[in-house]
Amino acid sequence: MRQTIAAIALAATLCAAAQTEGGITPDMLSRFKSEYQDNAANRARRNALNGASIEKIAYNGDVRNHFDDHFSHKVETKGITDQKSSGRCWLFTSLNMLRSQAMREHDLPKLTFSQNYNFFFDQLEKSNLFLQSVIDTSDRDMSDRQVEWLFQNPISDGGTFCGAIDLISKYGVVPTEVMAETEIANSTSAFSRLLATKLREDGLRLRQAKAKGLDAKGLEEMKTAQLAEIYKMLALAFGVPPTEFAWTRKDAKGNPVETKTYTPLSFYKEYLGNDLKDGYVMLMNDPSREYWKVYRIDYDRHSYDGMDWTYLNVPMDEIKKAAIESIKDSTAMYFSCDVGKFLDRQKGILDLDNFDYESLFDTKFGMDKGERIQTKASASSHAMTLSGVDLDEKGNPKKWLIENSWGNSGQNGYLIATDPWMDEYLFRLVVDKKYASPKILKACKQTPILLPSWDQLF
Repeated sequence: MRQTIAAIALAATLCAAAQTEGGITPDMLSRFKSEYQDNAANRARRNALNGASIEKIAYNGDVRNHFDDHFSHKVETKGITDQKSSGRCWLFTSLNMLRSQAMREHDLPKLTFSQNYNFFFDQLEKSNLFLQSVIDTSDRDMSDRQVEWLFQNPISDGGTFCGAIDLISKYGVVPTEVMAETEIANSTSAFSRLLATKLREDGLRLRQAKAKGLDAKGLEEMKTAQLAEIYKMLALAFGVPPTEFAWTRKDAKGNPVETKTYTPLSFYKEYLGNDLKDGYVMLMNDPSREYWKVYRIDYDRHSYDGMDWTYLNVPMDEIKKAAIESIKDSTAMYFSCDVGKFLDRQKGILDLDNFDYESLFDTKFGMDKGERIQTKASASSHAMTLSGVDLDEKGNPKKWLIENSWGNSGQNGYLIATDPWMDEYLFRLVVDKKYASPKILKACKQTPILLPSWDQLF
């Protein structure tokens, strides 16, 4: 007993000693205070920060003057969309890019594809992806990193272009008026929490059934019954997707041309029809990894039988060359970026000079793009449609025009990004293969390097 008490006392002493190492000491606090200069400049900063937001105080007054909104090359689009309080930017952007193509090729005065229709199937497919993945990993312990990741991320309303084309290729598209937005589609957070809770419960029940000896056929039947419940929740929240509908095509002047009955797939084939799965290249700019290599992020997909996000990592000048060629040919593109960095929301300007945080706090923020990615200080947060570029007399880009999905905010629904901002905060670009260089097309044929599902660029 005495030995046990002595052992406990020794362990406590060692723990106490270990905890004091690396902690903040009185000497350190004294140094911090002495090095802080309570001078006029710092008092002015402190007073300002106590009374207004960081963005207001750090706003660079030198950029308040008129920002040139002329673009030498621009893809004409019509009809700004609004994802409202949802994370469906990836879907809005994908459909906006494709509707631009459909309007141009069919001389349509306006067209918007239903985001609600494809989002319904996105949530159903992601639910199946989670449940089937739980079955696939049911022999592993709950503390296994992959299992933990699955239950931490059973579903979301975010996504990628790869997921969008899987959904569109499988389920087609419909005009907005055929399956309009609902309140829950416009504000997804509450429903997403409920759906995630339901899926976690269903996943746990599958693991418990497997532990009790239920065979593969039984697990499949159990999963199917669970998905029927999920379908009911989705139908109540978003409506029942149409299997057939009538639609009247109009000419550029708005005159009716013909009325036909379509299925979602036949509508897609008639008004788009291009090979979405093999017609594009997915480019990434990630300086933290080797360029000219193809990478694939495990589980970064929307459906169990779909494509993981797979991309070729290239320098920014390669991305810009492809983007310029596409815009010159009136073809908009899907791209994603870290939109929250240096964004003047009122003016809709993305510019590294918008805010001077270093002067405000009298410090340096010295990480480059690769280091920001490695430390999770920056990542792709928003997808938009790249639709214009302003080139100087030598053909170099000065700024870029971006069609957003935040309604008429910013530049009447658009954002303008300076070229230096794009260098630092653009991540992904999806471009038609015909605008990619031979070097890019050749490099895309590599076997992808597999990255884990918890990779920072998921």
